[in-house]
Amino acid sequence: MPYTAKRYQTENGEVPYTDWMKKLRRKDQTAALKVDSRIARAMGGNFGDHKFERDGVWELRVDYGPGYRVYYSIEDGEIILLLIGGNKKTQTADLDKAVSYLQDFKKRSKNDSHQKCEVAEK
Repeated sequence: MPYTAKRYQTENGEVPYTDWMKKLRRKDQTAALKVDSRIARAMGGNFGDHKFERDGVWELRVDYGPGYRVYYSIEDGEIILLLIGGNKKTQTADLDKAVSYLQDFKKRSKNDSHQKCEVAEK
């Protein structure tokens, strides 16, 4: 089943996943390409090494470097909502942020049927 990937956007317009990827691209282009590849595979339905964490948040693990992670949620059975990325060292803090972002997304979605998400490129 194909999925559409979207990026969570805060109320003030920040896109945490995009910000993380920009930093990663500057730091390690190969790592960024590996993360992009994992997202593309997930969009095709092949999630590979992933697990449910808590409160609607899943973790997609990228076996490269310090162990990169992408935190996401599946919305409406067809949208991969990319919340934030990080690595094994920042895992606990990143997961807490991802849960908070998802709660914010759901709260604002109830109040606004046009909840903003930045559409991800493949």
